[in-house]
Amino acid sequence: MSFIVYPALDIREGRVVRLLQGDYAKQTTYGDDPLPRAQAFAAIGANWMHLVDLDAAKAGGYTLAPLLAQIASNTALKVQTGGGVRGRDDVARILDAGASRVVIGSLAVREPDNVQVWLQEFGAEHLTIALDTRQGDDGVWRLPVHGWTETADITLDELSQRYAQAGMKHLLCTDISRDGMLSGPNIDLYAHLSRMLPGVAVQASGGVRDVADIRASKAAGCGGAVLGKALLEGHLKLDEALTC
Repeated sequence: MSFIVYPALDIREGRVVRLLQGDYAKQTTYGDDPLPRAQAFAAIGANWMHLVDLDAAKAGGYTLAPLLAQIASNTALKVQTGGGVRGRDDVARILDAGASRVVIGSLAVREPDNVQVWLQEFGAEHLTIALDTRQGDDGVWRLPVHGWTETADITLDELSQRYAQAGMKHLLCTDISRDGMLSGPNIDLYAHLSRMLPGVAVQASGGVRDVADIRASKAAGCGGAVLGKALLEGHLKLDEALTC
């Protein structure tokens, strides 16, 4: 399994931003230049990027189709993108807009039966299942929903295995406690998932700080790592990340 580095941009109202642990009230803005940043990713040598529509994640209705078209016209990047996927037609529209993969997050927890059908309909290579997780005091990894204010009945292990049996190829898993914290990825979690889900490319997301974190994610069996805040704030250089 090849390891993919995904430089990431989170977009809100046309600006490149980061939220602290997903909190819209804790936003840092880095500029209003998503296309030049994507072009820079490509120029440095990235093949993929991760693009998040934060407006759609909150209100529904994917808004980044024009940006996707610009990225397609100006770079050779493949784009993994999501935010606000509420149904099948959203997946189709985002793929038609030029995405290589659509990220399905909260809906993957709420409506797993539908999402499993989409894995077959659209092809597992074109969907990334995104599961945000938090570890309980009992050591069990659970799945907070509704803005991380409630918890699903099914656990991370149970749902990810269910998706693997349905043909899932790409799993993006974020340890909520690490998101935007630059505290290092949860390597134990990713090693566990990689062992449990052979053949699934697990993407480390949340907390990646430096080249050592990328190498540790790769050694844990991950198929990729998403790089957000560390890149935006200069803690990590993309050219160094791509050589890991």
